[in-house]
Amino acid sequence: MAKQIGPQLRQVDLRTAMPAPKKADPELLTPEHRAWRTQVLQRAAFRCEWVENGRRCIKAAPHDRLIADHIVERKDGGAALDVANGQCLCVQHNTLKGIRARAARMARPT
Repeated sequence: MAKQIGPQLRQVDLRTAMPAPKKADPELLTPEHRAWRTQVLQRAAFRCEWVENGRRCIKAAPHDRLIADHIVERKDGGAALDVANGQCLCVQHNTLKGIRARAARMARPT
């Protein structure tokens, strides 16, 4: 009868590598920002403003989560509380816009 050998590798505890939880910028928690957000969402009638191939996204409140997004991101010099610099986006389109903005920022010469 052959002797069995136990596992040679230990299990790794992945909980030790968890990223830090996300924290909102304090600027986004002010009454002024909340008022800006409300104005942006109301102006869009609580519907995503993303337009692709000539069609506006159909996602809307209360069934879909909406984001008051800065058209020109604050990191890129966009006005933080100017309603004209705001647009209502669903989570999917907000994520897509953010990825594109970061890619453009990283492509700029330093």
